[in-house]
Amino acid sequence: MDKIADMLVAIKNAGNSGKESLLIPYSNYRANIARALFQAGYIKSYSQKKFKKGDKLEIDILYKKDKSPRISYVKRISKPSRRLYGRNKDIYLVKQGFGDLFLSTPKGILTGKEAKKEMVGGELLFEIA
Repeated sequence: MDKIADMLVAIKNAGNSGKESLLIPYSNYRANIARALFQAGYIKSYSQKKFKKGDKLEIDILYKKDKSPRISYVKRISKPSRRLYGRNKDIYLVKQGFGDLFLSTPKGILTGKEAKKEMVGGELLFEIA
């Protein structure tokens, strides 16, 4: 029951099926991941919606000019069964620099480039391209 992996795969599948947006259950951690994806340019926008049965996170999918989804590759690295941590020196390029590595650091959810700039390490969450 990996909620982060479910979120990422839902975003990828919504893009592949041509949807404009999707709703997933809200949590602060998912909202922080959505904020990091938005700042890195992988989603168009995100917002919290209130419903009777609980809050939802609405994510608007970003498409390229050729109508293909911005997110085409997602790989979860650190899993609930096996947590992986890395130092600042362990951060690597994803897809020869065309993708990003996302980390959970003491300064929040950051991309690999931001983490190197801030000189922090943390839990290696996922790769995305």
